[in-house]
Parts: sequence; structure tokens; C-alpha cells
Amino acid sequence: MYLGVDYYPEYWPISQIDEDLEGIVGLGANIVRIGEFAWHLMEPEEGHFDFSFYDNLMPKFKQHQLKVMFGTPTATFPAWLAKKHPSILAKNKDNTTRVFGGRRLYCYNSKTYLHYAKLITEKLVSHYKQSISIVSWQIDNEFGHEGSDLCYCEQCHVAFQQFLAKKYSHDITKLNEAYGTIFWGQTYNDFNEIPIPTSTITVHNPALQLDWARFRSNSVNSFALELVEVVRKNKGEHQTITHNFPGGFFENKWYDYAEHAQMLDFASYDNYPVWGGLAKPVSPAEIALGHDFMRGLKQENYWIVEQLIGAQGHNVIGYLPRPNQAKMWSLQAFAHGCTNMLYFNWKAMTKGAEQFCMGIVDHDNVRGRKYSEVKDVFNIAKSYEAVINTEIQSQVALLYDFDNIWSWRIQEQSESFDFKTHLLSLYEPFYRLNVNVDVIPTSRKLDSYKVIVLPAQQIVTKQLAERLDQFVKRGGILVMSYRTGLRDENNNIHYAKVFPVYFDQMAGIVIRGSEALSSGTQIKVKSDHEQASACTVWRDLIEVTSAQIIYEYDDQHFPYAALTKNEYGKGEVYYIGSQFEANVLQKLALKICEKQQLDVVHTPDGLEVVTRQLEGRSYLFILNHTDQPITWKDTTYSAFEAKIVSISY
Repeated sequence: MYLGVDYYPEYWPISQIDEDLEGIVGLGANIVRIGEFAWHLMEPEEGHFDFSFYDNLMPKFKQHQLKVMFGTPTATFPAWLAKKHPSILAKNKDNTTRVFGGRRLYCYNSKTYLHYAKLITEKLVSHYKQSISIVSWQIDNEFGHEGSDLCYCEQCHVAFQQFLAKKYSHDITKLNEAYGTIFWGQTYNDFNEIPIPTSTITVHNPALQLDWARFRSNSVNSFALELVEVVRKNKGEHQTITHNFPGGFFENKWYDYAEHAQMLDFASYDNYPVWGGLAKPVSPAEIALGHDFMRGLKQENYWIVEQLIGAQGHNVIGYLPRPNQAKMWSLQAFAHGCTNMLYFNWKAMTKGAEQFCMGIVDHDNVRGRKYSEVKDVFNIAKSYEAVINTEIQSQVALLYDFDNIWSWRIQEQSESFDFKTHLLSLYEPFYRLNVNVDVIPTSRKLDSYKVIVLPAQQIVTKQLAERLDQFVKRGGILVMSYRTGLRDENNNIHYAKVFPVYFDQMAGIVIRGSEALSSGTQIKVKSDHEQASACTVWRDLIEVTSAQIIYEYDDQHFPYAALTKNEYGKGEVYYIGSQFEANVLQKLALKICEKQQLDVVHTPDGLEVVTRQLEGRSYLFILNHTDQPITWKDTTYSAFEAKIVSISY
């Protein structure tokens, strides 16, 4: 097990390094993460490679029995490179060039930048391939973070046209047909006429925009693969390869994380439950969802290489974690599949853009409360290393597809719709029952699951529908929500087909109309067996063919079903036609878990329990997410307390 810190020794006077390493080792750490922003230090002038600073550090790390994760430094290139080759700088949507001075400023389609990035990576990795201290290489840093996965320069424009020509077999007629370019007179005679979706009057073609999103993803992942291949060719056999994925995967990223993860030896995550400008952390369920998503990338346990410990902010400083709260978040991460953890960062910086990103040690250089918390986390993790390394068994899977996520961003349809919020509303009821959930791409195998949740899956392929059909027939329960099966792979709405396309017989329903609900609008729903409720965001008008009505709209104009259940084969299909209140979805999740005989753990609000099994015993990660004591099973857990207990089963 690797436990450690992110460390930037180049930032501090060389005289402080021994003091720092003594403090890091005092935590119980056995690894440091270094180097990802130090290109200029390694190549101060073009072609002049100098690794002497780190050469001098390696014996010190070895002396303190610290292993190293080394970041390839391509996220921040040197000023001399930008001056010599300004074409490497990415462009914003308004055609302005990103000025040197931030980070991740490069264009993923710049062949010039790729050349220099591969060269520094090759020189660095080959220089240290024999180093026993270096156990892993981190590729770049947080691809796509802060909008860096988007670029609208001429290099991207040309590459996009080439991407489309390849996709459509160099036949412009195929593209015109797929896009429906006859509308608004957008027909193209050649691929070199196709624009990129910068500002225009009204909007660009939705099919073009989805292809642009796919192209952006291909740009990021192709660039990453080039660097991975350089590292793999030049590294030592004992050294592994990873990348530190940032959050925002359901909100603002334009590349496919799961595709990216396949080129890595293991996935790594930067876990920030709160950041600058937030008045409070994101919800416990949202934090858990991030971990389950990360574990699902390769369907195996993962690392965290940036774990929050203090307040964060570049300009506006964020919420300060309360005593033991960051410790609790760390134990939550281990509960959901993290096996190795490094904190960001060892010591808060006093210069540069991250002066307000607090570390284990703050600006006063005093080892205080946070130091003790991290030390406690490391001691607990070591004590339960075998438990933490066990594989998480889930019988519920929540499916996602990046094409579908991007489709929703391109046309949100309802001003009150947000994909992540909707997805979270279907994840959280199972989370609150303390049921393990795998968050995985739609392409993955479904055989091991008893429940599948499919949130707002507009784009559904026939192959996916057939797999889900077989899943339900075998006895699985499928939970779908509004707008399922609306579009084809080109982001076009199906013609002359019954909605939800591919699912009408399975769900036992037909959609007879839909309505986007503006912010603040509520629609009442009623039930013969359930308490009256209300819906927001959207409503599909559901006509049942074989399904049972659970809720219907209390509306004289549209007396249609709102939530249905259909028995199909040996299984069941639920269709949720609107955004229901949390209590309705919670009851539904409990009913599904009882039907499928899933292990449910009932706890008070704010108390999360994650169960892991090892050698005939159950281990409970018990996490109080609140600032008040909570009593459960005759034991009181103090504010933000986290502990692991073992029980026989």
C-alpha cells in the first residue's frame, strides 16, 4: 500500500528538504508525487536537458525509504517554447489565443507540441528507467481540467475535417445524409467546407456538434496515448503508468474517461469534495458517485493522488473542512475502492497561483491538526490494508455513455435539466440504502447485476437495447427515465418509430407527447397506492399497453401515466417519466432492493455504511457526514467521525 503526499521540492529552498522529508516520513508516508509542473527546470533551454535537481533528490528519497510517482511535465511547458512556437497555444471559442501564464494551454492537435512533449517525456523516463525509487509515471496532469480539452484553432479545424472524412469514408454525401444538411441550406460539397462550432446565429447542427465532441475526445485520448507509448517504451519494468483524472466528468469534460483508462496500468483520481467558491462541500452521495465512477473506469480499485486536506482556491478561497471532516472523506474513499492515497499537498505555497490551496502544513509551517488527521488516516489504512484491497461486489449498476452526456449538453431541452443532477437523483436512493453501485459505461457486461439504472439515455443503440432486453428476461430489473430512446447515433430523433424506441414492448408503454418544465414549475401526480407528490424538469406523457401505473399526472388536460412498472420475462422494467421527488424514488429503490433480495443497511440520514468482506468477516466503514452526533445500533458517532469495524456473518 502506498500512502503519501504531493511534494514540490523545486519550490522551496534546498535547505528545507531534509526537514520536509522528516515530516513526511513522520506521517507514516512511503511515497511522494513530484515533477508534473517542472518542464523548465528539466529543459531550461531547447535541447539542454538537465535532471540534476532530481538526481540530487533521489538519494534523499531512498534514504528516507520513500518511493516516487513522477509526473511527466507536459501540462506546463516553458516560456521559450511558447515564444518560439506560438501555434502550440490553444484558442478559445471566440478565436482569442490563450496567453502563456496558466496551465494546459496547448492544442492537442499541434504536431509541434506533440514533438516537444514526446521528447521531454522520452528524455525524462529513459533517464530514470533504472531508478528503483520511481515506481510509477503519471502522464501529464488532469487532462481536460478547466476547459483545456477544448480548442478552436486552425489546427483543430483541419484535424476535425480529416476526422470527419475518415469517419464517413471520404464520402461527403454520407455526412450530408447523416446530418440532414438540406435543412437551413447547410449541404457541403467537400469536407474542407465544414466549420467548427464557434459562435453563429442560433445554433449549429446537433449531429455536427456531437461529432465535434467525439473529435475532442479523440484529440485528448490520442495525445495521451502517444505519451503513454513513449513512457511504456522507455520505462523500467518495475514502473507503472497512470493519469490523475479530475472531477467534472458528468458536467464539463469533453473526453471519454473510460476509453482513456484502458491505456493505463491503473486509474488515479483527484478527489476534491469542496473547492474555491463553494459555501459547503458537495453532497455525500455526489462524492460517493465520483468514487464509484472512478472504480468503474477499469472495474477495479484505483488510486487517489490528490486527496483534499485543507481549504482550496486559486482566487476565491473555499470552505474550510471541519475537524475530522477531511479524515472522514479519506475513509470514504477507501470504502469505495481507493487502495493507495496521496494528499494534496505537503505544504501550502506562498507564491504563485496556488497560494490559497492549503496543505497538510499551512503557511506558518506548523504541523498541527491536519498533520495529526493524515497520520491517523495512514495508521487506519495500514491496519486494514487487506480489507481495503478487496474487490467491491455490486449487484446494482448505473450506466452512462459519453455520447449521450454530450448530446444533453448540446441540447438541454428543458432549462431546468442538468444531466449530473438527474443521474445523481437515481443513484442517491441506492446510496442512502448503503447498497454498493457500479457506475460503468453502457458497453460493459451486465451478467453479474440484478438491477440496472439507465438515466435519461437519449441515444440508445439497437445492440444496447437487445442486451438490456436479455438482462430483464433473465430476471433483472431495469430502471429507465424520461427521454430514453429518443435519438439515434447521429444525435437525430428517430422517425416513424414508437417511443421509447426499442423499449416500448419491454416497458409496456408508448410515449404520446412530452413537455419541458421551466424552472420552478411543478406538476402534481397522484396514485392509487402511494402518497400524492409532484414532479419537475420534464414530463413524458405515458400511455400504458401492458404496464402497471404507479403514478399519473393530476392534470385534466394530460391524464397520462407518469411512472410505470412492467413485468417482462422473469424481470421488471420501471419507466420514470418525470423528475420525481426524492421520497418517491427512495421508496422505489427500497422496493426494488427487496424484490431482488439485495442487502440493505438502514441508517439515519447522514450516516453512510459501506460493507466489505474478507475471510468470513464483514467490515463496515461507518462515516458520519454531519456536524452532529448520530446514534446507530446503540453506538454514537461524533461529528464527522469515521471508523472501520468488523463483524462476523
